[in-house]
Amino acid sequence: MGMRSKRTAGLYLAGVLVSGFGSTAMWLASGIWVKSLTGSDSLAALTAFALWAPALLGPLLGTVADRVRRGRLMVWSNAAMAALLPTLLWVNAADRVWLLFAVLVLYGAQGAVHEAAEAALAASALDKRRLGDFNGLRMTANEGMKLIAPLAAAGLFARYGGGPVALLDSVTFAVAAGLFALMRIREEKPVRPESAHWLRDTAEGLRAIRSSPVVRPLVGSGAFTMLLAGLNGAAVYAVVDGGLGRSPAYAGVLYAVQGAGSVVAGLTVGPLLRRVPERLVSAAGLALFAAAAGVRAVPHDGVALAASAVIGLGLPWVLVAAMAAVQRETPADTVGRAAATTNTLVFVPNALALAAGAGLVAVLDIRVLLPLAGAAGLVGAAALAMRGADRTRDRSHGTTATADRADRAGT
Repeated sequence: MGMRSKRTAGLYLAGVLVSGFGSTAMWLASGIWVKSLTGSDSLAALTAFALWAPALLGPLLGTVADRVRRGRLMVWSNAAMAALLPTLLWVNAADRVWLLFAVLVLYGAQGAVHEAAEAALAASALDKRRLGDFNGLRMTANEGMKLIAPLAAAGLFARYGGGPVALLDSVTFAVAAGLFALMRIREEKPVRPESAHWLRDTAEGLRAIRSSPVVRPLVGSGAFTMLLAGLNGAAVYAVVDGGLGRSPAYAGVLYAVQGAGSVVAGLTVGPLLRRVPERLVSAAGLALFAAAAGVRAVPHDGVALAASAVIGLGLPWVLVAAMAAVQRETPADTVGRAAATTNTLVFVPNALALAAGAGLVAVLDIRVLLPLAGAAGLVGAAALAMRGADRTRDRSHGTTATADRADRAGT
């Protein structure tokens, strides 16, 4: 990675670190905020849906990222959120909660556009051999903030209410916008096709995924893994209560351990992807997740904690492998749409499985549900690992590995 690329990556990761802290804090505080004002558990739960719902429009929002300069889009979208969040100081009564929900929907839409822009920008500005390292470090930064921000948000909300949390998030967006503005990236203005059509252009992301023998199975593996992850997530309180005999608050401990596993995953996935094809990294991640989810049914604290750590390790391998392939294999003018479409295809099954899993847990013992999910995952991992790799991809991987060895020999 050249010096300019290293500087760009450093500024970008600093922006991710800062904005990730604020976003995690706001995500936690929004549910507590609604609950404290309305007393409604269902409305509080809807805050997460409001943040996630714009991902359903991911392919369309990704088109925005392919129509403008990505660096400027990242700067101005963060600056816009910094200006919007202080309006939440007006939310101090139950009849004003609608404003919080409206802002959360815009928050989710900005996140979808931003993720598409950053994926496309990384693909064009960074050494393609290091995309796995970069995406892994990005995930480590995000997961690291998830270990810190909830405590800060809970303390700030308990003492001062939701307004100061929104102001904190606004400041982090402003700082992130400033850091992104300092990135030295030369971008040509995207050429708008003469026969441009929003619907047809939006579908280009899906076509790019479907037409690639490398990307298609990796995105399918990500969707299947997140489907199983939804079932696993829906069962967590049954594991805590029925299996371990603990209070619901113990789920926080399991999530923290899973987050620690994800930090390790982010640090290891890049070097792994430089040496092993994405297909095998994804299969290994799915196998780790499936095995850990299956043994979660064992009623033992040590097993539950170890399983959470392994789940945190396996899931990111699957997701980073898929996104790295999208960034590398997709045409430069389509990366934003392909990345946004990938996020939609991968995370929609998770949301559907969370809803279905909530019903299954009520009628099916976790000692049956979780081992079945784990077995399905192991079968899927084996099928992916045995899938014939595209010959062109194998040759390109060999070239990359050779180049890496040459780089190391020259240092």
